[in-house]
Amino acid sequence: MKQYGFYIDSSKCTGCKTCQLSCKDFKDLGVDRNFRRVYEYAGGNWLEENGTYRQDVFAYYTSIACNHCDEPACAKVCPSGAMHKREDGFVVVDEDVCIGCKHCANACPYGAPQYNEEKGHMTKCDGCYERVAEGLQPICVGSCPLRALEFGPIADLREKYGTNADVAPLPSSLITKPNIVIKPNRHARPTNDITGHLANPKEV
Repeated sequence: MKQYGFYIDSSKCTGCKTCQLSCKDFKDLGVDRNFRRVYEYAGGNWLEENGTYRQDVFAYYTSIACNHCDEPACAKVCPSGAMHKREDGFVVVDEDVCIGCKHCANACPYGAPQYNEEKGHMTKCDGCYERVAEGLQPICVGSCPLRALEFGPIADLREKYGTNADVAPLPSSLITKPNIVIKPNRHARPTNDITGHLANPKEV
């Protein structure tokens, strides 16, 4: 099976959210849904050292959408078979089959499946597979002004950039085997870190 994936260069990402907004516009999403989201992870404080104070604050951004996992938790729990993995490796939802039970949303550790109140069923990032079939990039990748996102066969991305897919605040990659490669920001904290917090929960 062919498998596409994303490369996310967190060292370049400035949190501008152009990827998020271009996806929202291209997919005509309402205010309640974001197929691509930009997480801001922040932490640190002032520390006393020999009577003086210094700070160790940090913040960085990670752009995340559906990771089209090798073992998609969403598809495993879908009772109707609407959530499935295509031959090209994209995980998509058949909106004509979906019954809107939301089991997939509860199962996905990345929050990829999102409920559409108007339609009464689930929706999610489909990797822009129709654009990809035409030889184009997913809209989020093409719109990134800093070229912090890259798309292609995951084998090629891993050969070029390595295999890291773990960084706070994301869950362990061992859970669903996401098809992403992440270049951490220099301030990045490991998965399961508790020294920082999600600084923009209402935006994601």
